[in-house]
Amino acid sequence: MKRFNRTDRLSEEILREVSTALREDLKDPGIAGIVSVVKVTLSKDLRHANIFVSVYGDDDKRKKTLEALIRGAGFLRSLIGKRMRIRSSPELSFTLDNSIEHSVRIGKLLNKIMPNDADVVTNKEDDIGS
Repeated sequence: MKRFNRTDRLSEEILREVSTALREDLKDPGIAGIVSVVKVTLSKDLRHANIFVSVYGDDDKRKKTLEALIRGAGFLRSLIGKRMRIRSSPELSFTLDNSIEHSVRIGKLLNKIMPNDADVVTNKEDDIGS
């Protein structure tokens, strides 16, 4: 059984709190797309949190949203400190994460080169019947 250390537990809690705050509390008009918090990494001393976000939209929307998140980092930091009741909340930095778009692109490429699943099932049934 894997034991989780404090940084892992706090990272998960910060991920939940930032996701909730982005959805309910942060009202910045610069957030121009759907924002998903993908991952949070904390430094060993718990003073810095790097928040990886994925933004649905074009490059312009991603850039504007990242700027709005950077502007709202102080507000989010104070909100996290109050909600989590921790002595000192970490400094927040935001990084765009393109892993979701990358996986969608790979999925589309695989669909182009792979036959449809229905065709594969039909061909296997034909082979069994012969």
